[in-house]
Amino acid sequence: MRLKMLPAAFLAGALALPLAAGTAQAFTLEEFTFDDPAKQAEFRGLIDELRCLVCQNESLSASQAELAQDLRREVYEMMRAGKSKAEVVDFLVARYGDFVLYSPPIRPSTYVLWFGPLALGLLGAVVVLRTIRAKGKGQDADLTEAERKRLAGLLNQGGEPSRRPQGDRS
Repeated sequence: MRLKMLPAAFLAGALALPLAAGTAQAFTLEEFTFDDPAKQAEFRGLIDELRCLVCQNESLSASQAELAQDLRREVYEMMRAGKSKAEVVDFLVARYGDFVLYSPPIRPSTYVLWFGPLALGLLGAVVVLRTIRAKGKGQDADLTEAERKRLAGLLNQGGEPSRRPQGDRS
């Protein structure tokens, strides 16, 4: 019985090995300390507002990508050198573009990002409303006068068309 479990245990260990190696290299935020608690809070807030360029949906503080670790270290060094939050953000935006920010500024180059979802939602609503109106108006228009009379006759009979016996082919 134990020999049957050996391949499963080996596979589980092989799959868990990269996870263990990744956590051993993990960069902790406790390594970035400031003498001033306000500066520490400003640093933490800033790396929460900046996007990891590799992960794209994680902040610099949450990401364990090598680039995120380098950017955290760079932001830390700049803030230790006395740069303000605005100067650090300006440097990163100049280097990596507005994408590094979770909330990019509203300007012509980001109009699609800010207003695109609204425009698509409105366009979808217009298409749905026009489709519903068109279906409501055109239901009876497709029938000819003879078909309308036949339909009215069927409805007056109780909704069931007359059926012929199966053996009758006349």
